[in-house]
Amino acid sequence: MISSLAHLRMRKTAVLAAIALPALMAMGAVSAKTLVYCSEGSPENFYPGINTTGTSFDVTEQIYDNLVNFERGGTKVVPALAEKWTISKDGLEYTFNLRRGVKWQSSKNFTPSRDFNADDVLFMFERQWKENDPFFKVTSSNHSYFGDMGMPALLKSVDKVDEYTVKVTLNNPEAPFLANLAMQFAGVQSKEYAIAMLKAGTPEKIDQDPIGTGPFQLVQYQKDAIIRFKAFSQYWAGKAKIDDLIFSITPDASVRWAKLQKGECHVMPYPNPADLDTMRKDANVVVQEQPGLNIGYLAYNTTKKPFDDVRVRKAINMAIDKKAIVSAVYLSTGVAATNPIPPGQWSYNKAIKDDAFNPAEAKKLLAAAGFPNGFTTDLWAMPVQRPYNPNAKRIAELMQADLAKIGVKAEIKSFEWGEYRKRMQNGEHQMGMLGWTGDNGDPDNFLNTLLGCASAKSNGSNVAKFCYKPFDDLVLKAKQVTNPAERTKLYEKAQVIFKEQAPWFTIAHAVQIAPVRKEVIDYKLSPFAKHTFYGVDIK
Repeated sequence: MISSLAHLRMRKTAVLAAIALPALMAMGAVSAKTLVYCSEGSPENFYPGINTTGTSFDVTEQIYDNLVNFERGGTKVVPALAEKWTISKDGLEYTFNLRRGVKWQSSKNFTPSRDFNADDVLFMFERQWKENDPFFKVTSSNHSYFGDMGMPALLKSVDKVDEYTVKVTLNNPEAPFLANLAMQFAGVQSKEYAIAMLKAGTPEKIDQDPIGTGPFQLVQYQKDAIIRFKAFSQYWAGKAKIDDLIFSITPDASVRWAKLQKGECHVMPYPNPADLDTMRKDANVVVQEQPGLNIGYLAYNTTKKPFDDVRVRKAINMAIDKKAIVSAVYLSTGVAATNPIPPGQWSYNKAIKDDAFNPAEAKKLLAAAGFPNGFTTDLWAMPVQRPYNPNAKRIAELMQADLAKIGVKAEIKSFEWGEYRKRMQNGEHQMGMLGWTGDNGDPDNFLNTLLGCASAKSNGSNVAKFCYKPFDDLVLKAKQVTNPAERTKLYEKAQVIFKEQAPWFTIAHAVQIAPVRKEVIDYKLSPFAKHTFYGVDIK
């Protein structure tokens, strides 16, 4: 649990940050075109290859580029650092033709002597893939995403054909491969910068003082207070329309809303559902919204007693009043979740029925599993807000009350966000809340990344540690099939098995909402809930 001393420190930091930002603006330290984003937390670090949270991705999104990108506001894959590519008929070889004349940012520690080239692409892959790479263990050796996507087994070779051509050979066809490369873990870092820092004896600097080819470069970072970026003037796609981008780190949604009203920030994420009516009436604010590609859930650690027994998992599912939770916490911003993928995702199985809310039946199941008097467990609640979970502490309290009625005593626990995520990936919990927003528009990104065996074994995003061969076989087969109708059938079957095995209590899918001030021009919501500021202008 968070101590009162930690609470005091957090409040003090928040107050200092609240004072610091207007002061910065008043002092003229901020140029004419400045956009302030009231972000909800501090990034774990500045290396996208080891992160899986939106809080960190929102930061690295501004700094790094990928070989390919998703179009702004959409799911279509478009050229980025690779201006074009070809795929062999058997689906095993991808040849990327790289963009020429792409400049690297510079810092007080490093000035690049060359443009972006094939060496940097190889470095991006090898740093996460080859255990003998000198950077494999720098910052962390847990390349969650790379492992969760099954990349180590998928990649056969990554070869530099020439300075501006890279060929990737796969061991087997992979339908979502190109879309996967548009995801944050594949952000490209400078090989030249890495070598310079290794020689200087400070290899970790490449993840602490990031240098990318992206539209914004990092100027200043003060944990739990502020992140300042400036537009990179030599950006290959043209300088950003705004000159300065500030992340004013504001964990409390009510404080974010107060700052937005005063014009101290221009865009805020994750509003309190209870504030939405007021926001919609504010003449200076536009509330942007669209269906979210997300899921909030309670994961059972299927490797720990008593959750290694499917009867116990089913009993908990039947003991919790999901409708009451959605109604009390999400208000008009969420719909009760049945499946592990959202209803807007292709291949969603509409035929599946949710577990009924039935405490009497839940008690019978517990007794059959050998727990006639219930048991004691932990119940982890996320410390941050997300669209898929606007108030984890409140949800945990409602779950705790429901579980007490069937004799299950649940102790609510929480930690700082980076710590929370790391401990859950390590499997320290018995039950823990988490959620997911899709990163590539493909069902594989939910069913394999969150529930596949590879992700369970690598301490990745499968925090239920669920590894069930009949499920895994279907999901792995679906990755290799290119026919959408055939893939759909496989995913529909996998969802049936998910519901039978119950590794999660599925909570809700959320509507994605962003209150934006009227002076902001052309801010687009991302289906992946990313916050991208290149292309945005301000009056």
